[in-house]
Amino acid sequence: MQSKLPSHVEHVVVGGGIIGLSIAYHLTRLGHRDVLLLERDQLTSGTTWHAAGLVTQLRASENMAKLAQYTAGLFQELEKLTGQHTGFRQCGSITVAATPARLEELKRGASMGRSFGLEVEMVDAAEAKRRVPLLDVADVIGAAWIPSDGKTNPVDTARAFAAGARQGGAKIVERTPVTRIMVEKGCVVGVETEEGIVRADKVVICAGMWTRMLAADLNWTVPLHAAEHFYVVTESIVGLSHDTPTVRDLDACFYAKEDTGKLLVGFFEPHGKPWGVDGIPRQFSFESLPDDFEHIEPHLASAMRRMPMLENVGLQLSFNGPESFTPDNRFLLGPAPDIAGLYVASGFNSCGIESSGGAGKVMAEWMSTGMPANDYWEMDVRRAMPFQRNRRYLRDRTGEAVGLLYALHWPHKSPVTARNVRVSPLHDRLAAAGARFGEAAGWERAQWFGASEAPANAHATFARDDWFKASGAEHEATRSRVALFDQTSFAHLLVQGPDALSFLQRLSTNDIDVPVGRVVYTPWLNERGGMESDVTIARTGEEEFLVVTAAVQRIRDLAWLRMHAKRGGHVFVTDVSSGYACLSVMGPRSRELLMRVSPADFSDAAFPFATAREIEIGYGMALAFRMTFVGELGWELHIPTDQALGVYDALIAAGRDLDLCHAGYVALNTLRLEAGYRDWGADVSDEDSPLEAGLGFTIAWNKGEEFIGRAVLESRRGKIPRRRLVQLAVPRAVPLMFGTEPVWRNGSLVGYLRSAGFGHTLGCGVGMGYLHSESGVSAEWLSQGTFEIEIAGERHAAIASLRAFYDMNRTRVKGEWRNAEDLIAPALIRARSQG
Repeated sequence: MQSKLPSHVEHVVVGGGIIGLSIAYHLTRLGHRDVLLLERDQLTSGTTWHAAGLVTQLRASENMAKLAQYTAGLFQELEKLTGQHTGFRQCGSITVAATPARLEELKRGASMGRSFGLEVEMVDAAEAKRRVPLLDVADVIGAAWIPSDGKTNPVDTARAFAAGARQGGAKIVERTPVTRIMVEKGCVVGVETEEGIVRADKVVICAGMWTRMLAADLNWTVPLHAAEHFYVVTESIVGLSHDTPTVRDLDACFYAKEDTGKLLVGFFEPHGKPWGVDGIPRQFSFESLPDDFEHIEPHLASAMRRMPMLENVGLQLSFNGPESFTPDNRFLLGPAPDIAGLYVASGFNSCGIESSGGAGKVMAEWMSTGMPANDYWEMDVRRAMPFQRNRRYLRDRTGEAVGLLYALHWPHKSPVTARNVRVSPLHDRLAAAGARFGEAAGWERAQWFGASEAPANAHATFARDDWFKASGAEHEATRSRVALFDQTSFAHLLVQGPDALSFLQRLSTNDIDVPVGRVVYTPWLNERGGMESDVTIARTGEEEFLVVTAAVQRIRDLAWLRMHAKRGGHVFVTDVSSGYACLSVMGPRSRELLMRVSPADFSDAAFPFATAREIEIGYGMALAFRMTFVGELGWELHIPTDQALGVYDALIAAGRDLDLCHAGYVALNTLRLEAGYRDWGADVSDEDSPLEAGLGFTIAWNKGEEFIGRAVLESRRGKIPRRRLVQLAVPRAVPLMFGTEPVWRNGSLVGYLRSAGFGHTLGCGVGMGYLHSESGVSAEWLSQGTFEIEIAGERHAAIASLRAFYDMNRTRVKGEWRNAEDLIAPALIRARSQG
């Protein structure tokens, strides 16, 4: 019998839910006609068929919001484009707040939405009641109204994508499960099905709950896990308008939407129910899970209190169906780290319908060009760590992840489940010293230190409470004395071989051809001039270099090195991260402390800035970098893991009379913000060039070797950028800033803060953000403008600068002593005094 499958195609899409269908549709929109979508059973039979169909646009970041905004816009015209009815209706949404904390979060979210071009209006209880009469607003103190939100029919919308894909030339084949992704020599070459093999240039896995196991067969970590998701549908309600806005009461853990004259009420309970830990049966299609009314009853009771009419209407349906969640509630998009041509789009955390259009567009562009059109790092699958495909870890975290969607999103908050996966050898010592730990890439990292007898707070708040005071004291100690930071989470990647130098020269904008024992800070660029990463490279031998990068960038940077090493000659890349612990000794008395525990010469002459030396320290050895991320004299000590405890104990003993202070990552962040140091993933990303980011000093224009992205930078060299990373401060604002706050110039929105915190040395909030001007963002443009930063709906006077507000000439980094207060920018001092 002749196979119904082609022998070779350009693109294979695995999975016929709304995400896979959207990708196929968008591939054809880009002109690709050789597209094959394979569905194991029938289209939408996994999760799409039972999705609630909410279309919400306010998300946690600009590019996530853009996915949802694009989707909402596309849904308005999808029926016209494809001829298939979708059921989309733009009815708006209202989210109520009954506590001050929730109201502040909504206000901050509304400000963030304005940054991203989304209309979000804060309204009072009476206005909320007017828009949704069925609400009881007796305890409501405010609400957020988004008029452009809506709802759609998930199945009909998916069918519209399918119709559009077929019209564009794509072939969709149902009841053809993919049993294996075929890989040869590090490249995807096709898929295997029961109908035969299809060779392919590129493959994207959009298999929802089944994605994790398909990827795991390739030793690829795509961390997601199914959880039970509950909703009820009432009987028909007389007079219920089809345009009734979607309602959310996040503290009560429910949402409600009109559904063909009825109300669909769904829940995101604090303690979810993971499902399918041993895998999802392939034949699971259009099926629901057993009801658990006892589990949802408390939340249904809360919904009845908010909407009393529910008490007088019967329930037509109580539904339970599985959906996929990820450990950090972020999507999983992008390429496999070590398999060329293989991509994934999965793990949508109950937000797949509202993000389907945007995700399909993003992935089609990514597969077409080999790079994303914008910065999607927070959704990039390469942030996943290998351990995260551990099924016990995923099960335990998923039970919490369901509820985290509606929980208060405090700054510095970390999950409480599936913790202590990756710990520094100093973990117990730091815990005894009062460390309050947060999680990053599975690492337990000290956020701040509290009194040992005080209860350990699980998270911070928006207010200036204990976390603020503790991290402020650590900040001050770093500026005035000496502080110790445990940065063992750093990734260490060893690059060796006869061609190691030329290989790194091609990747790096800076000149890596330095003497052995020197350290270079450099961006790595993509072909469009955006920063794929920024790293520190120490030359440890004639043919050996140690690359140090952030914990979350480990897999991404390792994949970048390995990908280019394939055509880089005789070069070898090894992940040696587990072999090193890292202690950073920072502050004006750091040299004095190190001289007490090491015979090495730490003078400026013998150990200048950007130098790496192997030193004796305590009873051990360490590779010491004279580097800093806090704007002070200091050294990073990269210590063999088995010697870390001894070195730590020696430093603590020697530092007692120097008033050595433990410090955590919150202080590290506020210190670096004052000093204007960029953080990759926050302030710089793969769509930001060094010229836009104010990192022109890292570009070695005169080095002999070409580097990736140079041609783009050359075309912009010497020009005033229309988009520029700018330092901003609010001299008299009381509310704290945490990032995403809108920036206004002369009453016009010109950007938003990428990152922010409280500058304890400056005495005010400080942040960094990209500002936009068609005439160019220059010092003159800044000086001619009046700036404001919007915090939780209120605007506060701000000042802007291209240079850091603290020690702009890096005198303290160089070892020159000047009082910290004397290093504050005069413009900021004047602004503070005017208050």
